[in-house]
Amino acid sequence: MGKKLNFIILAILILVCVLTASNYQELSSSIDTGDTAWMLVASAFVLLMTPGLSFFYGGMVNKKNIISTMLQSFIALGVISVLWVIVGFSLAFGDSIGGIIGNPMTYFAFNNVGSEPNPAFASTIPFLLFALFQLKFAIITPALITGSFAGRVRFRSYISFMVLFSIFIYSPLAHMTWHPDGLFRNWGVLDFAGGTVVHMSAGFAALAGAVFLGKRKTAFESHANVPYVILGTGLLWFGWFGFNAGSALGANADAVIAFANTNIASATAMITWVFYERMLGRKMSAVGACIGAVVGLVAITPAAGFVNIGQSMFIGFLASIISNWAIHLKNKSGIDDTLDVFPSHGIGGIVGMLLTAVFASGVGLIYGETTTFLYHLLALAITTVFCFGGSYLLYMLVDVLLSMRVQEYQEEKGLDLSQHGEQIE
Repeated sequence: MGKKLNFIILAILILVCVLTASNYQELSSSIDTGDTAWMLVASAFVLLMTPGLSFFYGGMVNKKNIISTMLQSFIALGVISVLWVIVGFSLAFGDSIGGIIGNPMTYFAFNNVGSEPNPAFASTIPFLLFALFQLKFAIITPALITGSFAGRVRFRSYISFMVLFSIFIYSPLAHMTWHPDGLFRNWGVLDFAGGTVVHMSAGFAALAGAVFLGKRKTAFESHANVPYVILGTGLLWFGWFGFNAGSALGANADAVIAFANTNIASATAMITWVFYERMLGRKMSAVGACIGAVVGLVAITPAAGFVNIGQSMFIGFLASIISNWAIHLKNKSGIDDTLDVFPSHGIGGIVGMLLTAVFASGVGLIYGETTTFLYHLLALAITTVFCFGGSYLLYMLVDVLLSMRVQEYQEEKGLDLSQHGEQIE
């Protein structure tokens, strides 16, 4: 019966959506076709980031875990897309309940999510397009977490955790940060494209997962496919232009600024990483260059539309050095965050969040304003406790129901064969 339950639940949910979803109207005259065209492209860019992430992570693990690691990212495209339509979008952007979470019935099954713009969120594009753009962020966030426990998690358990994380961690954090009535937003907390919502939430959930699941039996001795890592980084960098510039929600000056800042921060972080490694007597590795580029992309995400080019270069430079330190400290700590998700995304997101409050035009510390910075510190403290503590509780819950970690012989065999019956020849 247990093997049939998931399929039965999915069928019931799809039937509910068929019966409750509303019809779409013709495009309104208030829609800006240029903004709509750009946001369609940006949404596709962000979607591409998840397959990019699968290559980025897949190339870093050993040969017997490549397929499983890549699939853990790729499966989020399916699971979160369905969940977002049913209830996720409403929890994130529905009528506010105390500034913490949205009413699940406001947009249940995408009801009332149609072709008319919703001025509260984006006044020049169809509301449906806004919902689909936000979906891409919801997809990649749990996928980012998987790098922390690569090689030792049960696939069914991971899917269960992904669903719970999206409902109880991601959606409330998105609501607090991006909804007009959200708690953080009303405090003036700035997150242009997801430094807090995506990267810090994933980073702290990854850290909780690494702590909860414990160390691997055997650490990876080498990366299975460095060209995969380079390919994945290129796809991520390309997609990140939609991630950040798309968060301007239109083809406008803010999108151009975010586009430029995204590129220069990543470029600066990449060359900072390899030169810093060389200064310390280490090799200037391809994997290091890729990690540096991603750290720069992470750090500029919350600030992309609020800072200038010079400030974005500094953000990339500082985030690269701090994340590099964090990785080496993590390696000494005994915490087995397999692919350094917390040092890269968690720490990178924290650096970007705080530097946003330092440099943000008109409200940053450099302009003599302290309110924004203090609220960012408060939001950081809340996010840390909420995402780490909440995720740890979710791991515990799933472990009671299904067991999170594979058995020792399955880990030794590799997850490709033990979980999926497939392998790379």
